[in-house]
This record gives sequence, structure tokens and C-alpha cells, in this order.
Amino acid sequence: MAVRHRLIKVSPQTVWAVLADGSRYAEWVVGTSESKPVRGQWPQVDSAICYEVRVGPLRLTNETVVRHCEEGSELEMEAQAGILGTARISLELRPWGKHCLVIADEHPLQGAGGLLHNVGVDALIQLRHRAMLARLARVCEAQEQAEQLEGFRGRNRPAALGVHGGRA
Repeated sequence: MAVRHRLIKVSPQTVWAVLADGSRYAEWVVGTSESKPVRGQWPQVDSAICYEVRVGPLRLTNETVVRHCEEGSELEMEAQAGILGTARISLELRPWGKHCLVIADEHPLQGAGGLLHNVGVDALIQLRHRAMLARLARVCEAQEQAEQLEGFRGRNRPAALGVHGGRA
């Protein structure tokens, strides 16, 4: 099993907000592009997103289905990768002080990936997870900065003037 963790220096709520937006999947999952929800309300159980994987001129369309969800703390998905089969991907969010510890656990389930699963495959998954968690951290930190900036702007807007020129 390939298990990797990363401390992301934002709240678990910020990380969950990114994970719970199926249209943002391609922003943090390595190798994917153009994700979009296709079934159900992501990330509810049995909801799905579709995304594209590009390898040179080759474009493959794949789907990921939510198999288990505990809002705010756990998301387990089954990624379908055509002839390679399927993989279970679990993301667990744990509060760590004011930050979030994200634990990624992935292993092949069915198809060629399951039959060929070995220590070498786990090593490749570890490398992919390192990059994926780094991307997730960047996306979440940018999200939190944008929210803080918006909150700052909202507090510093001048009060609206009332009907007779006074403050409303």
C-alpha cells in the first residue's frame, strides 16, 4: 500500500472545500485535466467526476466515483483507468493544531493494476502522491489567501450612505 502524508498549513475546512469541488479535481490530481462532475452531487457517495488524462497526443477520458465520504474528514474514491483497471484512493483530513494533516492512501483494486501490484508500483505511487499533495497544498493555500483578502476587502469597504447623506 502506498501511504503518504503532508501537513498543509491551512484549516481542514479549507482543504475540504477544495476536495468537495469536483470541478477542481484536475488542479491537484497529477496527470489529469478538465475535470467536471458527471453524476450526483460531488462528493456524495456514488457521485462521479469525469476527467481527461493526456499522454503526449493521446487523450483518455476516465471517471472517479466516490465510494465513502465523511464530510470534512474522509473521502474515498475509486478511480477507473480503462485497461489498467481501478484504484482505491483515500484522503483523510486530520486537524493538526490550526493546520491540516492530509493522509493519502492508494492501491490498485481491479484489472491489470491489481494483478501487477508490487513494491515498484507502490514506489511510483509514492512519487505521484508527493507531487499530488504538493499541488493540493498550493491550491489550498491560494484558496485561503483569496478568502482572507476578500474578508479584508469586505471589512474595509466604506459604509453606504443613507437617504439624507448619513451613514446607513
